[in-house]
Amino acid sequence: MLPELAAYGLRVLPGLLLIGGCFALARGERDPLLRIVTLILAFVLVRDAMTPMGFWTFGVAGGVVPWLRFVNDGTVLVTFGVVSLAFVAGVLRLDRELRAPVAWGRFDVRTLALGIGGGVLVAAPVLLGRRLWAHDSAPGVPAGLLAALLFLALAGNFAEEVLFRGLLQGRLERTAGPVRAAALSALLFAACHVFLATTVTDVGLPLLAFTLYEGAICALVRMRRGVVPAALSHGLGIFLIASGVL
Repeated sequence: MLPELAAYGLRVLPGLLLIGGCFALARGERDPLLRIVTLILAFVLVRDAMTPMGFWTFGVAGGVVPWLRFVNDGTVLVTFGVVSLAFVAGVLRLDRELRAPVAWGRFDVRTLALGIGGGVLVAAPVLLGRRLWAHDSAPGVPAGLLAALLFLALAGNFAEEVLFRGLLQGRLERTAGPVRAAALSALLFAACHVFLATTVTDVGLPLLAFTLYEGAICALVRMRRGVVPAALSHGLGIFLIASGVL
């Protein structure tokens, strides 16, 4: 699978260089919003390019409920997880001003419980759909890959939550207030899946409806307890959906 990873890197490199140039020029701006937007664009590029390379697959159960499966290769799953964490660490270290709007929250029992509850809530519609339309769903993931898949789900969606709920929602709270910032975060999160839903795949409206639902849950969790439980909700929800263990 290493040649496929190399081909994937070459596919996204031109776009990342262009977006990186925009980020560098935007560092002169006092308002970090433009830099946050460029980082989100970079993430969307990297995420959506996984589809034509075969690193994940989407479908729709019963024409209503979207499902996804990742490639059955532990090396690929761990690589994407490590790169996601490195991306977050590098961005926050490179641009210290971006740390300011991130409300991490506490990592305690209440936070853990809220994150787990949010993850179950995120996955619930898809898990129900899997039971109703099992013939339209993908088979479960091999047991030997579950740990790698969990790592990718938590690490990859931690990066996504830092962008949308940490940087974007945190920045919007300064001018829009907590509730409007949460709503905008959820709507923009779903909007950033438009190409994935309509051009990269043919899942369409079910994927957009799900990401709006998922984004709303994570935005509300972030508003209440911070980015940490929001990331746990997102990561656990995707793991439950993508693993097929339930």
